[in-house]
Amino acid sequence: MTFSLANDHSMSDDEFLLLRDCIYGHCGIYFDHDSKYILEKRLSHRLTDLNLHTFYDYYHFLKYNRNKEQELMDIMDVLTTNETYFFRELFQLKAFTDEIIPELIKIKAARGNRSLRIWSAGCSTGEEPYTIAMLLSTIPALAGWKIEIIGTDISQKVLQHARRAVYGKSSFRATEESDLRRFFHQQDDGYKVNDSIRELVTISHLNLFDTNRLTMLGKVDLVFCRNVIIYFDKAAKKRVIESFHSALYDGGFLLLGHSESLMNITTLFMLRHFKNDMIYQKPDRFAAGGAL
Repeated sequence: MTFSLANDHSMSDDEFLLLRDCIYGHCGIYFDHDSKYILEKRLSHRLTDLNLHTFYDYYHFLKYNRNKEQELMDIMDVLTTNETYFFRELFQLKAFTDEIIPELIKIKAARGNRSLRIWSAGCSTGEEPYTIAMLLSTIPALAGWKIEIIGTDISQKVLQHARRAVYGKSSFRATEESDLRRFFHQQDDGYKVNDSIRELVTISHLNLFDTNRLTMLGKVDLVFCRNVIIYFDKAAKKRVIESFHSALYDGGFLLLGHSESLMNITTLFMLRHFKNDMIYQKPDRFAAGGAL
């Protein structure tokens, strides 16, 4: 096996395979060989910052250095794209508010359970979990309910943004002026989400490949995971989807991005045809009396 020794930060095929497999093992993000240039470009500055000469040196750092875990967390910021905005995919959100939530309210209220837990997996800079909170706050039937929305992401950088909850123009491309006035207040550096919305949302760091941390998350009624599994290969998608299945109560829902599908990945979920959209649902083994 040969490695590039030049200090030009060019990546050999062998180095690419080592780094790709290291990243894949950490978080499931998969780079095919056509993405070698992207990986080389995005990681080259790390060699400079760490005073390393080759990508093999960097691979050795990721495997054996005492700071390897922090480095793996840090590079998630440059390996993932965090393009998002408020009220994204309106048809799906309409199915969520007008069809799914009323169904959950009816089932849970009949069982004496007036709580709702929703997980935004891959929440990026926070627009999605705050959007969910805004939508739920407008539903009268949820008055007096305990609502918890958990936003998680693997990138610490975007989580810092989500916790600040201050946003600029690009985040509001699908936001009505009335919603901007209702849920935000303007300050010098942008628009900040109102406290009444923020208090419904918890923002946490989570690697979807971290089985132990996933277990600690607890059970949820609904998972939003939109435009996240596009980064995974089939095996990683299957692993993550199985984690969602374990986290969901029977009868719970999984909302993926419109370009994403579970076809040829798993049969754990059924596809429900709602009026506004098609949504995946975990079958309810106790349809007559289960414990959502």
